[in-house]
Amino acid sequence: MSAPALSPTSGTSSSKAAAASTADSPTTATTAARPRIVIAGAGPAALALVRQLTRTPFAGAITVLSNRDDAPEELLELAVLPQVSVRFGQPASYIDAGNRLVTTADGMEFSYDELVIATGSAPAEAPVEGAARCLSYSTIDDAARLGDAVKDVTRVLGRRPLGILVGTGSAAGQAEAVLRSRGVRPVRTTVRPAAVVPTLAGSVLPASGIVFEDGSSMNGDLVILAEERIARDELAATAGLTTAPGGGIVIGQDFRTSVPGIWAIGDAAAYDGVRLGLLVASGSAASVCASQLLQATMGSPLAEAA
Repeated sequence: MSAPALSPTSGTSSSKAAAASTADSPTTATTAARPRIVIAGAGPAALALVRQLTRTPFAGAITVLSNRDDAPEELLELAVLPQVSVRFGQPASYIDAGNRLVTTADGMEFSYDELVIATGSAPAEAPVEGAARCLSYSTIDDAARLGDAVKDVTRVLGRRPLGILVGTGSAAGQAEAVLRSRGVRPVRTTVRPAAVVPTLAGSVLPASGIVFEDGSSMNGDLVILAEERIARDELAATAGLTTAPGGGIVIGQDFRTSVPGIWAIGDAAAYDGVRLGLLVASGSAASVCASQLLQATMGSPLAEAA
């Protein structure tokens, strides 16, 4: 089965305590006539979707429920847009699909006409000691970043780098292909290391080796972790959404879930049993999903009244 199509098918707050804006207040007459899209999550897929929506003729309100307490620059840039309301530190915790209502962990409620779940994924295991020093690969979006890092290492070394690749499954396979295409000689291990060996103080290179539980080690010029991740699909259970056996909210090619009015994008979603992040780049997925959302809202009475 092919991946989701890659072509369209034709109030801001910086704290938990901020008051609701007219963009996401369900009680105002103005909002009642405007289509409302709520996005649960604030990762790369969610941000890409907001950017795409704000470039369309969508005339409604977009509310982003972020599970982050901090305010990354890219999210703040979107938060200043008049049709976008970002709720920092307000992760969605429950969906009342019948009444089209989302409740956050702090008890705030947001009505929606269309809901997009973009809660991403999490590592299947606790991070390896020293993992922050390594390069990582979890979705297709990491390919460009990994390629740039390899280019820097190659320039410093003045030769073809030797890479230690840790991981199994699709993510590790993709990472190996990226490394080979960038001129790296990858040595892959499926045995999880106990720790990462740091480079010498002052080195501009990333970590260069790993140590296993038995004391054995592998050394190279860089270490890439491509371990398995688990879709954050807990929110799906509250709305009765269908999920894949291996995790992830089941979607069709149009990013719709099994429940009307609810969509999923990014690593929280699964297509044909595979995490969407391993199939489609977030920008491409967001472009198609935004087009589908626009059609859904434009065809509704709310959009016609806006």
